Amino acid sequence: MDLFEYQARDIFEKHGVPVLGGVVATTPDEAREGAEKLGGGTVVVKAQVKTGGRGKAGGVKLAHSPDEAAQQASEILGMDIKGHTVHRVMIAAGAQIAEEYYFSVLLDRANRNYLAMCSVEGGMEIEELAVERPEALARIAVDPAVGIDAAKAAEIVEAAGFDAETKDKVAEAIQQLWTVFSEEDATLVEVNPLVKTADGEIVALDGKVTLDTNADFRHPEHAELEDAAAADPLEAKAKENDLNYVKLDGEVGIIGNGAGLVMSTLDVVAYAGEKHDGVKPANFLDIGGGANAQVMAAGLDVILNDAQVKSVFVNVFGGITACDEVAKGIVGALEILGDEASKPLVVRLDGNNVDKGRAILDEANHPLVTLAETMDGGADKAAELANA
Repeated sequence: MDLFEYQARDIFEKHGVPVLGGVVATTPDEAREGAEKLGGGTVVVKAQVKTGGRGKAGGVKLAHSPDEAAQQASEILGMDIKGHTVHRVMIAAGAQIAEEYYFSVLLDRANRNYLAMCSVEGGMEIEELAVERPEALARIAVDPAVGIDAAKAAEIVEAAGFDAETKDKVAEAIQQLWTVFSEEDATLVEVNPLVKTADGEIVALDGKVTLDTNADFRHPEHAELEDAAAADPLEAKAKENDLNYVKLDGEVGIIGNGAGLVMSTLDVVAYAGEKHDGVKPANFLDIGGGANAQVMAAGLDVILNDAQVKSVFVNVFGGITACDEVAKGIVGALEILGDEASKPLVVRLDGNNVDKGRAILDEANHPLVTLAETMDGGADKAAELANA
């Protein structure tokens, strides 16, 4: 789960990371009040959206008075920034910035550890820096069993090239940011810029945090951070039913058991769709091993309520859950859904007890169900039906 900047700021403050004052506003009047609470001087009005490039899009503006903060907020609220509508702004206290730096720590899946990145050249798009001047971005592997202690923080600031006057203070801030990363079960903590103020203090001026939702059971308080209003209703319904679902922009609904099989199915459907006016997969949905009637019904309920879906491809390989149990699940799901099931289903079964599974579907003889012998054949049929 990605956090808004103001949420990241609050979590930083909770763990002792030095931050500036900030107030969230949803109206120009609230922005004026927020600026007054921060002393009535210079503030920064910042759009709260979960995407980068806010400054370039006009979503970050300086205001020198509460009235000007209200005016800037009125211009920013409602803006569209890369497909994200601005519903709230953060009124952030101004700072006398002497230097800007960059720091992040993230999960490095490829190397099965964490990666810290740091640079004395912050403020700009870090992707541009990494491409144009890769030597200016230090990359330091972090052992998950050790984390970022004083020694590792010293290694990071040394590799990044901080001067002797600054490096100890930055190293201390890095250790505090590591505390955020580890104690909040994050997969990303990024500060750009991490600044040195005119009086020599180190402050996290802008933060980005991504939390690992697999660790939600350890953090019931994280539920309050979710932006339910902005959540896709289908993804919300899938989450309620513990389904691994991601909505895509296509016409063929996909149900499979196992992430690898579902990913392969997406590719095969996309390829088959090229022959049928370019129809594409409408979703990723992994029902896992327990493909009983209730799980299948929940999956179909999500997919069939997507107005873009024109057909559904159920692609299951029977392993721990045998194909006959999957077939019973499909038949039961269609009974549970009744008239809500109104779009054609192409079903391909293979693996354990496949003959029994196909026999069950043949006997049910449901008018919406078409059996496919192969994965390629099923994908082609589903694409054809979606384009009909």
